[in-house]
Amino acid sequence: MKRPLVTIALALIALIGSAAGKYPYRDANLPIDQRVEDLLSHMTIEEKAGQLVCLMGWDSYQINGKKVTTSDKFRHEVDSLHVGMYWAVFRADPWTRKTIANGLNPTLAAEAANAMQRYAIEHTRLGIPIFLAEEAPHGHMAIGSTVFPTGLGMAATWNTELMQQVGEVIGKEIRLQGGHISYGPVLDLAREPRWSRVEETLGEDHYLSGEMAAAMIKGLGGGNLSLPYSTTATLKHFIAYGISEGGQNGARSIVGPREMKQVFLPPFKRAIDAGALSVMTSYNSLDGVPCTSNKQLLTEMLREEWGFDRGFVVSDLFSIDGLKGTHRTATSSQEAAIQALLAGVDVDLGGNCYAQLVEAVRSGKVDETALDQAVRRVLRLKFEMGLFEHPYVDSKTAGKEVNNTNAIALARQVAQQSITLLKNDGILPLSKDKKVAVIGPNADNLYNMLGDYTAPQPEGKVITVYQGIKSMLGSNQCIYAKGCAIRDTMDCDIPAAVEAARQVDVVIAVVGGSSARDFKTSYEDTGAATAEQNFISDMECGEGFDRATLDLLGKQIDLLEALKKTGKPLVVVYIEGRPLNKNWADENADALLTAYYPGEQGGSAIADVLFGDYNPSGRLPVSVPRHVGQLPVYYNKPRPAAHDYVEMSAQPLYPFGYGLSYTTFEYSDSITTPDGISYNITNTGTRKGDEVVQLYVKNTGTTVVQPERQLKAFKRITLEPGETRRVTFLFKDIDLKIVNDKMQWIVEGQHIFLR
Repeated sequence: MKRPLVTIALALIALIGSAAGKYPYRDANLPIDQRVEDLLSHMTIEEKAGQLVCLMGWDSYQINGKKVTTSDKFRHEVDSLHVGMYWAVFRADPWTRKTIANGLNPTLAAEAANAMQRYAIEHTRLGIPIFLAEEAPHGHMAIGSTVFPTGLGMAATWNTELMQQVGEVIGKEIRLQGGHISYGPVLDLAREPRWSRVEETLGEDHYLSGEMAAAMIKGLGGGNLSLPYSTTATLKHFIAYGISEGGQNGARSIVGPREMKQVFLPPFKRAIDAGALSVMTSYNSLDGVPCTSNKQLLTEMLREEWGFDRGFVVSDLFSIDGLKGTHRTATSSQEAAIQALLAGVDVDLGGNCYAQLVEAVRSGKVDETALDQAVRRVLRLKFEMGLFEHPYVDSKTAGKEVNNTNAIALARQVAQQSITLLKNDGILPLSKDKKVAVIGPNADNLYNMLGDYTAPQPEGKVITVYQGIKSMLGSNQCIYAKGCAIRDTMDCDIPAAVEAARQVDVVIAVVGGSSARDFKTSYEDTGAATAEQNFISDMECGEGFDRATLDLLGKQIDLLEALKKTGKPLVVVYIEGRPLNKNWADENADALLTAYYPGEQGGSAIADVLFGDYNPSGRLPVSVPRHVGQLPVYYNKPRPAAHDYVEMSAQPLYPFGYGLSYTTFEYSDSITTPDGISYNITNTGTRKGDEVVQLYVKNTGTTVVQPERQLKAFKRITLEPGETRRVTFLFKDIDLKIVNDKMQWIVEGQHIFLR
């Protein structure tokens, strides 16, 4: 009787797997370098190329009741392409068409990861485990995971210790569910507020960005992949992506070599020194060279000058394809693949191009040693993480520990510390015996609290501003009216909002923007909507949503003006992903604050601040312009200082580092030495509060132009009323170096310390 071909094939795979088990790379006692070289020696060109392909993963699983299995698509990809890495397996959003109904909760996510690993290990010739990469700029982008404030909000805390704790939670939640690589933090400098991705960044300053990023990297394991919850942290985006011409996402960026070296590269260097093991290229070009094929940056600088050889470089999604499709520097996908590989890109996110390296090697267009070097970097990290010995995770633990009570409390703490008070005529903090109206398009919209790169949220997980205030005051003291939408001018009932305002003591207007993708529409398998969309999305920020102005959209100014006319005290809260125009509120509101996108606990945190349970302590990580005509308006522009325009001041409405408190702080007894500066700081008010001590340096007598002031140190301290503490900042030469006229890092000129 003849045996079925399927049975024979499975028997051959089992036999091959058994033989692979005898290879030295399977011996955990051998040095990792030896294991990598042994495994590499057994791999075909096809298997090598497969390790450099990172495909989109949300269609890699099937849910059958409480059981998760691999999909036919996944098995075909692994069998035919020998795929070594997947991205966004756990992702859920309108683009992926994964919802709470058909997506993965933490328990199912862990089971999906296990099923994928099991197939890769048991049904391939060499049994190489796969890497799972996940988006994690402000929390793991997966159903049930903790949602922190977006990058801009986290940067507003100026708290590196808190940032490290955020990294610890993100790393733990990713690893518990079976992921290994975390995409984030985002180190693009936010010098162009019209750009759609400002919310993801850590602000406009390279020192603040670098310190906050390094803290998150430390929380993600600091590059020690043997730790149980350590991830391979991926820095985004290399480089100068946030200053694109016209604020157009992916457009070219204009920056000189000295500014590149002194300003844009240091945050990445700081994060790599802290343990980041992956760098993602950016979509933009620099001086005619796309960043995804820039050998000078990716090999000569990153690898050779910085010594970044343990980790790997990954393209942004389809950015290698973009060498042919958008930049037009390649005439074919294979040529694009060759350009990227030889420039120093190890992994193709999207996977359309690197599969063609097989033919390129066989035809002699690319030397196999170039392929081998990229594969080494990927394999090494798989060995370091212990995936060959421990590829599986416990799904029950994932279900219990993801978004646990400690993580939720941390999300609230981060949101509290991020909220930045910009104006207060004395109305805040509000008395809890006041009756308030919470009005506006962002008053009770849970997805507008969260920002881009956020999954669908289970009922009750996200606290809106109205919910947070109602929970604090009770239903009898708090009423709500939407008033208008963010963008849709037809979704408007300002008279109802005015009527609500007339019934209360204080009006809290919650306006701003939104990066919330459309969660209202159901999608067919083809991606087509099942019903006609008869509404205009709120979304005016988030990837690809670049702005020409920074004004409030829709009828929001009309709403604010109508509320002002009621004569009731008016507190304006901005929920936003970029520094929007605040001129009207600055002139007319009794109090003004920004909460950025404050995350799942944002509503409770805003209530805590408004009613005095938490003393606001956020500081702006980005300057707030008066008008787009001022742009760029970042604080550390090179000299000369800006002069006023005919129509208005050249100064921002609110500067970088600004933020008010319910108490006051006094600086005294300053002592400056050649090594640094120290001074006493006293809480001269009646409330406990946090002061963010900021130290700037002014360089004079230098051979090259420098800014009027540059942040060089900061420290967040908590002081009781009347308490005094001495703060000291000490510097080494490296802290005061600039890039001189010979492109050398050197201490030059005189240094004046400024607060």
